[in-house]
Amino acid sequence: MQDAGLVPGAFTGLGPRGINRRLELTFGPLPLTAILYMGAARKPHAKAAPMTELVRENVQSYPRPPALEPVPQRILIRLGGAVVADTTRALRVLETHHAPTYYLPPQDIAATLRPAHGSSFCEWKGVARYYDVLSGDKIAPLAAWAYDKPTAGFAGLAGYVAFYAAQMDEAWVGDIRVLPQPGDFYGGWVTPNLEGRIKGAPGTQHW
Repeated sequence: MQDAGLVPGAFTGLGPRGINRRLELTFGPLPLTAILYMGAARKPHAKAAPMTELVRENVQSYPRPPALEPVPQRILIRLGGAVVADTTRALRVLETHHAPTYYLPPQDIAATLRPAHGSSFCEWKGVARYYDVLSGDKIAPLAAWAYDKPTAGFAGLAGYVAFYAAQMDEAWVGDIRVLPQPGDFYGGWVTPNLEGRIKGAPGTQHW
């Protein structure tokens, strides 16, 4: 990972709220993940991914406070015709009504991360800083974030970086191409094994 250094930012709540990448959803009798995955394409990676099956999980059964756990699958992200990150050492955060959020070790990030102004606060994890992601021929503004000094319960996240799937050309968990969590704030990754109602769409922020 090439990092231009941290730039202190005032607490502004800036981040995904300032990014125009709303996902329009139509809610019907189908589960949210089924609606999201209608017509979603799958394609092979450039190299083989670990064949670790994604087991069924209900997001309403995820804990609060959230849980932090290792990810057995390979995580691959691309932007601008180049690999942003490729790792088998990711962590994920699981929280009630959220799609899992994936955090990647800096050693496995190939893109340049340029510090962006602003920060946000999570009651569980602490203060997050945001980054523009420079990869290939593209710049994705405010497309990644990290916790430099997370709370004690999430100390394992220190230095790890999460990316907004909506800002990337593609993001994969194993051989599954992910979709972004609904709405324009949260950064979870939606995969077809998830069941239950995922927050983020209008009217769900209070869940």
